[in-house]
Amino acid sequence: MISVEKALQTILDSVSVLGLEKVNILSALGRVIGEDIYAGRDIPPRDNSAMDGYAVRASDIMGASEKKPVLLEIIEDLPAGSIPKKTVGNKQAARIMTGAFVPEGADTVVAMEKTRIENGHVAVLANVKQGQDIRRAGEDVQRGEKVISKGDVIRPAHVGMLASLGRSFIFVYQKPLIAILSSGDELVDIDDTPSEWKIISSNSYSLAALVLEAGAIPMQLGIAGDRRNDLIEKFRAAMRADLILSSGGVSVGDFDLVKDVMKQEGNRMQFWQVAMKPGQPLAFGSLENVPVIGLPGNPVSSMVSFEQFARPAILKMMGHTKLFRRTITARLTEAITKKPGKKHFIRGIIERNENGYTARTTGEQGSGILKSMVKANGLIILPEETTEVRVGDKVTVQLLDDSLSMLPQPPY
Repeated sequence: MISVEKALQTILDSVSVLGLEKVNILSALGRVIGEDIYAGRDIPPRDNSAMDGYAVRASDIMGASEKKPVLLEIIEDLPAGSIPKKTVGNKQAARIMTGAFVPEGADTVVAMEKTRIENGHVAVLANVKQGQDIRRAGEDVQRGEKVISKGDVIRPAHVGMLASLGRSFIFVYQKPLIAILSSGDELVDIDDTPSEWKIISSNSYSLAALVLEAGAIPMQLGIAGDRRNDLIEKFRAAMRADLILSSGGVSVGDFDLVKDVMKQEGNRMQFWQVAMKPGQPLAFGSLENVPVIGLPGNPVSSMVSFEQFARPAILKMMGHTKLFRRTITARLTEAITKKPGKKHFIRGIIERNENGYTARTTGEQGSGILKSMVKANGLIILPEETTEVRVGDKVTVQLLDDSLSMLPQPPY
């Protein structure tokens, strides 16, 4: 039996970052870019107006006020997208809309509300400083500037920047194909009618959902019976995947065959059993160089083990460098006892108040109680040597979602 830390490092050392593929920028959302992006032009390409108003020369409106307006001749009307045709000269102005290019000769924009029309001229009613409300060429991005770095995770703002640079396609790291299979004669698929002796294979679907949430592509291979040939056939079908996740068949029962298949000639078994609860019967190895994580069959054990080992491995394969869920410190509102020797991942309900975070268990912690994972928004992590934590003690919690980052009311 090895430690959680050793098991995690072994798995991460055994998986590699995948290659690149070219995708459109909307399909790149949430993925890791595999190239540096440099600006091929200034943004904006020319000086433009930040307001609806009038493009003027600052020297012409010095001292302007409500009581002493300055009258200027209107020589041109410039809606957004138009190209100026005239140069603003002495005592002249061009009516300009937000985003329109500033004409030659003008060095200032006077906002519309600081003007009025008098006898076909514009009366400027305020002394506006030179350069007011002009967005300069290259103010956002300068030509040749690196605006997105290789390894960045593409967010909506990145998509907008790529669009402004005219980049409709970029290179990102590929999504891994994750084969998922469950084993056990006691299992039936979701569409089959279970008898009182059978259970529906929920793991196939919870694991597929976890794979999708991580950003990868699940390939569900169904259920293998407790027969060596059946299991080998399923594994053969999985060989085109980048990573194989099996559920069940890795404990110590007579019919737990996954670890035995992984030990066969041509395959490799790196470890079996991890000092954790739930999730002790976890195997890792490879089948013809395809990494295989043999997860426990109990629903909670399978999901908790996925979070600790499979999710970081999948994220690494997609080029991510931040591989792990956020952890926080919370105060317990109930006491917990455990035996020493294993790291415990206890399903918890985490809440936030004015004093920080609190944590309590979801109740019964049996590894077959899937409802405990439904209730949980975090895993309370207790080290191997810990035997008791009391009410008020601080504990480390691994968050399972972003619920604590969201607010029921606006922050203003």
